[in-house]
Amino acid sequence: MRVLLIDDTPEIAELLSFALRDNGHDVVAVGFDPAIGDLVAEHQPDALVLDCSSFDMTEMLFDAVRAHAEYATLPVVVVSDTPEKADASLRRREADHVLLIPKPFTGGHIARALSQLFDEAGASRRSTVANPPNP
Repeated sequence: MRVLLIDDTPEIAELLSFALRDNGHDVVAVGFDPAIGDLVAEHQPDALVLDCSSFDMTEMLFDAVRAHAEYATLPVVVVSDTPEKADASLRRREADHVLLIPKPFTGGHIARALSQLFDEAGASRRSTVANPPNP
């Protein structure tokens, strides 16, 4: 699975990239970039990991991605040092296919969150195929 990692701290991005690669993910790591829609279109990730030093930056990126209908169900892991604020924000947005990981975290936490999101996405797709809509 290809993961687009957006982290505004290069050292953490590097360590997290190594950890995710060790868990079998193809990782594209970039710093904070408001043109996230272009990055998603370019790299075609199976999931996003958002880890910005300010949750306002993370919110902006999340909203920019979800503004595109084709990315509405893209799995997203949000890392936050203000988990209560992040949780409230995601609940207001009725955000689906999102897991929140509080800081401090390890690469293993992120890898497990991605695995859970991929498993949920796979189960959802299987359910849709098993129960096609009635014409």
